[in-house]
Amino acid sequence: MSSPPAIPRFGHEVRSTAFLAAPLVAGHVATGLIGFVDSVIAGHHGTNTLAAVAVGTAIFWLPLMVPMGTLMAVPPSVSQLDGEGRHAEVGPLFRQALWLAAGLGALLLVLLTLLANALGPLGIAPDILPGATAFLHGIRWGVPALTLYFCMRYLSDGIHWTLPTMLFGFGGLLVLVPTGYALAFGWGPFPERGAGGLGLASAIMMWLQALGFATYLAMSKRFARYALFSRFDPPRWSKIGPLLRTGLPIGVTVTMEGSLFVVTALLIGRLGEIEAAAHQIAINVAALCFMVPFGLAEATTVRVGNAVGRGLGSAGVRRAGFAGLALVLATQTLSGIALLLGHDHVVRAYTQDAAVASLAGALLLYAAAFQFPDGIQALSAGALRGLKDTRVPMFLAAAAYWGVGMALGAGLGLGLGWGPKGMWIGLIAGLSVAAVLLGGRFLRTSRRVTTPLAGRLSQ
Repeated sequence: MSSPPAIPRFGHEVRSTAFLAAPLVAGHVATGLIGFVDSVIAGHHGTNTLAAVAVGTAIFWLPLMVPMGTLMAVPPSVSQLDGEGRHAEVGPLFRQALWLAAGLGALLLVLLTLLANALGPLGIAPDILPGATAFLHGIRWGVPALTLYFCMRYLSDGIHWTLPTMLFGFGGLLVLVPTGYALAFGWGPFPERGAGGLGLASAIMMWLQALGFATYLAMSKRFARYALFSRFDPPRWSKIGPLLRTGLPIGVTVTMEGSLFVVTALLIGRLGEIEAAAHQIAINVAALCFMVPFGLAEATTVRVGNAVGRGLGSAGVRRAGFAGLALVLATQTLSGIALLLGHDHVVRAYTQDAAVASLAGALLLYAAAFQFPDGIQALSAGALRGLKDTRVPMFLAAAAYWGVGMALGAGLGLGLGWGPKGMWIGLIAGLSVAAVLLGGRFLRTSRRVTTPLAGRLSQ
């Protein structure tokens, strides 16, 4: 009988996770900087444009979270196959995942078209409505490309090759900055489009990223043994079904968290353009900070999934999870301190409007307060994805984000008239409860992992 594989030392696991996560974090920061670029260009175009982009971005990301989260089933699936040495099965799985991504992208394009024409009944302030509608009309055309891009990126991440995530992320920024400025302000043959121009520029960037990633996967020697594009496979439910069963609860969980922020933005958008613009600045900065624990969570998903595939048992799985947690605690300490000490300096990069800057600076102090719970809940969710434990965490997330976070935020912000600050207190409460519930779930679930097949836990 062969001896069980050796469990990596904790220090080695921390270094492996950090090495894997660094390009992911950089890639997510690049993705976050897309919102930063849109917000800065919009802010210099005018407060109304900034508020319109805030609302349009919220409407765009809310439904997108379902396919984005659903496709997060790809990294643990690929990493477990890779850990077990079943490399020949990666290509067929990837081709079915592409069908899933294409279908989700098409459905989302239709949905965003309908939403763009139905913003009025949502109660968005009339002065923001035209710009938000124009932004959605532009950016919706990039959705099919974005879902395909996520699928290709998650495949690469799942086999421990995360550098393309960083390179294509920053490559997208090189496209967005000049294109967004030209289409928003007008340049040469391009008329001034304001928020609508920024939406169209984002769509152009998404298509170039997807085409670039596909070309890279097809030509790279690193992926040659997986034969990703060696043949055409029609969609097969026997392959797509398991991806959906694992991924759809992830999509709902991600949506539960993201929608807490999105609906908060929409409710604040009812208060006026100053409140909406200030919230957009603060939430954009908070989102940039979140890219670090999000990247670490994705790396932890891969490390936990790989530990399951290699048969490292409960001790190996927990070591992978705790290594990610140690890194998250360190990074969130730094981001919290940065927000506490530098919030006024950050706001000046976005706007010169004194009223907007004052409120945004105050909201960033609330953002500093939720750095730890936000990081811990993201890391715990990522570790659970590595175990393919997704259904119960979905219900835990719903209870935390909506049963606590939104109920408290709406009660304080709108019911008691505390405005944006009350809504942000709700965000802090929801994230804190999620951190406790999801962290506890990982401790319980990881205890049951004993064999290479134990990742197929009962949900």
